[in-house]
Amino acid sequence: MASSVAGLNQQVVSRRSFLKGALCGAGGLALYAGEFERHWLEVVKKDIGLRGLSAEFDGLTIAQLSDIHLDEFTEPFLLREAIDAINQARPDLVLLTGDYVSAQVLPPKLTVDAAWQCGKMLGSLQCRQRYAIFGNHDVWAGEQDVGEALKFHGTTVLRNSYVPIERGGSRLWLAGLDDPCCGQPDPDHAIPSLIRNVANESIILMCHAPDYVDQLRLHPAGQAASLVLSGHTHGGQVRLPIVGPLWLPPGGCKDVEGLFQLGTTQLYVNRGIGTVGAPFRFNCRPEITLFTLRSI
Repeated sequence: MASSVAGLNQQVVSRRSFLKGALCGAGGLALYAGEFERHWLEVVKKDIGLRGLSAEFDGLTIAQLSDIHLDEFTEPFLLREAIDAINQARPDLVLLTGDYVSAQVLPPKLTVDAAWQCGKMLGSLQCRQRYAIFGNHDVWAGEQDVGEALKFHGTTVLRNSYVPIERGGSRLWLAGLDDPCCGQPDPDHAIPSLIRNVANESIILMCHAPDYVDQLRLHPAGQAASLVLSGHTHGGQVRLPIVGPLWLPPGGCKDVEGLFQLGTTQLYVNRGIGTVGAPFRFNCRPEITLFTLRSI
């Protein structure tokens, strides 16, 4: 009888030890994902060869910054660190691919305030040629408010529009779509026929949600783009070994992060620097991408 009681007590102690260890492990993982990896900024460098790129643009550098989500849960110091890293790299272009704030979390006024704070901070980017598109959260928050905050501080917003980038008498086209998930994307306005398939005039397209590229590949405008830059997915944000991302947003479920060759178009999906839903990143560091264009 005594041995049975002792055995039972030992089982209870073992169970308690297991639960205590599991809780400590979970707490440590949450601390790592919420405080360490979420703030562990990675600068990813990529050489990108573009078909038809004029030799004048060989070596052009582009910094991509995406999915800032200021104030949910991105603190200003993380955005400041990202801006400092970009300024240190001294790129020729800075491209901002959407979601400057998180909508439907804070009261609308505070969301607009966050947009203006974000716009002001982005104004400290030393590169004068910086361009932005909207993401789904910007649409929900109000594209007019977010757009005014960006433009007031010197960032040009491309909403179904395009601009020439000129160097040494040669030209590269930069186009931007409205958000495919919640906005009104118009490829014919972003990449009109007059700039499509012009010799030695490549087109780079900014499009927040990467899954939209499947539709673009069926459209003459999309077929003319050599490179598409997207964000939206956060790279999966929390990616478990074997299991992969725990959640992906609509419009970002296929190509989750990194560089993809889709027919004649290249797609790059940036992991962004912010988080949504919960202030955690695991196996998925926040990212700034530095591209160097190469003629091929």
